Amino acid sequence: MIVKYPAAMKVAFGENPKTTYGDKDQYPSTRMAAAALLRKILFQAVQYKKDKENGKLEKEEFEIEPWIPVLNKEIPLKAHAHRADDILTAIRIAKEFDVDITIDHGTEGHLIADEIKASGFPVIVGTDLTSRSKLEVQNMNFKTNKILHEAGVLIAITTDHPVALIQYLPLCAGLAVKSGLPLEEGLKAITINAAKICGVDKQVGSLKTGKDADIAIFTGNPMEVFTKTLYTIINGEIVYKN
Repeated sequence: MIVKYPAAMKVAFGENPKTTYGDKDQYPSTRMAAAALLRKILFQAVQYKKDKENGKLEKEEFEIEPWIPVLNKEIPLKAHAHRADDILTAIRIAKEFDVDITIDHGTEGHLIADEIKASGFPVIVGTDLTSRSKLEVQNMNFKTNKILHEAGVLIAITTDHPVALIQYLPLCAGLAVKSGLPLEEGLKAITINAAKICGVDKQVGSLKTGKDADIAIFTGNPMEVFTKTLYTIINGEIVYKN
């Protein structure tokens, strides 16, 4: 089931690292510390990469080796960021070290849509189908998708499974459309846009000659609640029939 490996490097901003490490009285327990730690490891990785390329490396460092594909832009940083200031911090650090990122969640992305567009980075929006359980998601709204799309940002939609179950992905897209995202863009946000952001669009994400013959056939619009799946086809073979 693995389409691409390795796929990305995960980093997190905001409340998650604050609470995870703060509750243990460990570093990093503030937003500033999380940003500083990321800058520190990237700084070390840049020097490590230079030393390796110049033959000056005394020994390989297990903790730094995985950062080389990031610096080479072979894989992106997946930046967990909800609040506007966290999103801007992620963008600033990515630009400083010339690495690619995906902005994951982007809950307050609609507040800084122009800045995100200027960065050139995509946003994987969601999940919006959950409670406002943290202070940083108080501005959560399905309209984020519409506003970012209108600003020219490439978006995909996530349920952040199991925060909201993956089965509800089409429903999340439908609610985004209900909130103003064009219908076709809602479909793209859970198909080809997602494939582009993950770097696998040459293989999956749309129906095209040469791509995987993975197809789902529905009774109607898959973003509508009462729509049923008629067939699921994988590699050209029917694996599910209603």
